[in-house]
Amino acid sequence: MADSDMKAKIKSVAVDHFNRDGYHGATVRNIARDAGCSLPMVNYYFKSKQELFHEIIKRDYFELVERQAAGFRAGDLLESYTQFVFGLNHLSAHEKKVYRLGIKVYLGFDGDSALMELLDQWEKSILPRHCKLVLPHVKDAKDGAVIVRALVHLLENLVESIVVKGRFLPEEEIREELSIVLANIQ
Repeated sequence: MADSDMKAKIKSVAVDHFNRDGYHGATVRNIARDAGCSLPMVNYYFKSKQELFHEIIKRDYFELVERQAAGFRAGDLLESYTQFVFGLNHLSAHEKKVYRLGIKVYLGFDGDSALMELLDQWEKSILPRHCKLVLPHVKDAKDGAVIVRALVHLLENLVESIVVKGRFLPEEEIREELSIVLANIQ
């Protein structure tokens, strides 16, 4: 097996273990066993469980989030937000597990203090990013901040339904819910 294949297999198995057992419950020994390699082989690629978990969140989770956001077009907000959320339905099972791990760290349910701090900083950028997209389209500027906060809360709920709870949300249902929040934009 090629080096990159073994490293990918270890990460894939680790994602399963971290989802099932949490960061603190997962062990490198069990990850190595289920990946079909030795403990030193895991340590060859990742110096510690922390480094393995950090790579999954810092690299894989954020790559996934960025890839999902890359298709966003600021012109038609309702359609862009609808497609962003609907696209989550079509993530692979592995991608949903990675996304779920990111959400668990984001919510403070798992991970370590360094990752939680990183996700806290990322969280602080969420509202300003959506404000930048939405506020230029809001009819009444005084309602803009409220609309954006409601939009972010709805997005979090929709993402949780698809990624954490494993539900499939139809495109039309997503569009209907988003249209209620985005009703006051031009």
